[in-house]
Amino acid sequence: MDHRSLLLLGLLMSDSQHGYQIHDFVEKNLTFISNMKKATAYSLLDKLSKEGLIDVSVEYDGNRPPRKVYSINESGRKQFYHLLEINLSAAENIFYEGDIGFMFLDQLPLDKSIEFLQKKHEMLREIYNTITHLSIHECSSGVTIAMNHKKRMLEAELSFITETIQQLNNHTIHQETE
Repeated sequence: MDHRSLLLLGLLMSDSQHGYQIHDFVEKNLTFISNMKKATAYSLLDKLSKEGLIDVSVEYDGNRPPRKVYSINESGRKQFYHLLEINLSAAENIFYEGDIGFMFLDQLPLDKSIEFLQKKHEMLREIYNTITHLSIHECSSGVTIAMNHKKRMLEAELSFITETIQQLNNHTIHQETE
């Protein structure tokens, strides 16, 4: 089980939901927290059902096609709390794919390195501005904490990129020490 299972089980802790509701919530509220796609969510819901962690019923509503409604059961609740404990107490080793590009900056002319980093900074700034203007006050305190964490990580990344551009401009790249 992974963070995606934790996410789906967590969303079902408060209420039974059909797949569209789950996907819609993730897509509208958590795009900066999770990159889970619709197909992955449905596949994982089926897996959680087969593992006996959630129950599935079929709901009929007039002429609309029947839809599955997912509910967490007692086994799912136990698994949710287990996954939550692991997730919250684990120290993550975070890998940034952009670090690979940093490793090879010296393969580019200095002006190109700076140009590309400025583009990166602009894109990160747009993401940061989007997150800053999201209306998360209606969400739970946990969602607010997660979004605040994302904002802080982006602030650190923006600061790092700014410093790196300045160092490249000044030809003063040095290794940081404690």
